Amino acid sequence: MHDSPSAPNVLAVRFSSIGDVLLTTPLLRAIRHRHPDSQLTVVTKAAYAQLLSDNPYLDRVIGWEPEGGTARLATELRTARYTHLLDLHESVRTRALRALVPGNWSGYPKHRIARTLLIHAKHNWYRDSRPVAERYFTAARGLDVRPDGEPPDFFLGEKARQEVDGWLESSTMGRNRVLVAVAPGAAHQTKRWPASHWHTLIDRLVCQNYDVVAVGGSADQALAESLSTHQSGRVVSAAGRFGLQGTGALLKRSAALISGDTGVMHMATGVGTPVVALFGPTVREFGFFPYTPAARVVELDLPCRPCSSKGSAQCPLGHHRCLVEVGPELVFSALSRSLS
Repeated sequence: MHDSPSAPNVLAVRFSSIGDVLLTTPLLRAIRHRHPDSQLTVVTKAAYAQLLSDNPYLDRVIGWEPEGGTARLATELRTARYTHLLDLHESVRTRALRALVPGNWSGYPKHRIARTLLIHAKHNWYRDSRPVAERYFTAARGLDVRPDGEPPDFFLGEKARQEVDGWLESSTMGRNRVLVAVAPGAAHQTKRWPASHWHTLIDRLVCQNYDVVAVGGSADQALAESLSTHQSGRVVSAAGRFGLQGTGALLKRSAALISGDTGVMHMATGVGTPVVALFGPTVREFGFFPYTPAARVVELDLPCRPCSSKGSAQCPLGHHRCLVEVGPELVFSALSRSLS
């Protein structure tokens, strides 16, 4: 498949995090389709390698352990003679890597000044309305590729599918009713919908004859388990139970996901599951809305938004209206439209 002497040998670097890594996949897919004989290698942190490990468009995924240092990674990369080196992270660490691995590097626009002005002055200087998945294409301008408009790819291995199938079978979740996934956690407090709203929504879902599974990482376990104490036995927590692949397989088995602005949201888009996404401190201009037509974003038009690009420990104004005032009925209505 990779015999042509003129075929590109491409390296793409995106160290983290879940959503950012998955949003590189429309570009990776486009490179493979445009250059079927190319060599395509991606470097990401080992913790996120599962997001790409079963992607058929890639020849190699390098799962990098940060403790090993950038210099050791650079030593490995220098031997490969890449024709195109794509910096899809644009960080201090990738700039160090670029210095250590000479070659034809290119990056993409992060619009730091426009982002800062929007957050602090509430003035929109963005001239680039593309989502981040399409901004990444700027780094590949030498490869003659264009977005195909399709969602990200999160390919799942058979082991993860079987693990989730067995777990669902033993719990009887989704056997006789439609299964809906919820992701109540987020790395930053201001991105989290209030726990009381989650409880109200889950009551409504159970009353409407849905089964509910709460998903997330180990940091979300306590919150997810507090939701799964529902007396009906129709709400379970899978937070912290599965790795990234298993969580993806569980999302694929779900009819829809309700989530904040988190990596789980992008995992769902990558496996083709409809999403209802709750956006509070962050906004569309930053480029991280779910990259799929099978998504509904619930947000309020408030003069204090956005207050942060990644979320923060507390609302700067102390009221957190952007998510407190997004009521459970509004979210249930959006879910109903998605499922219809």
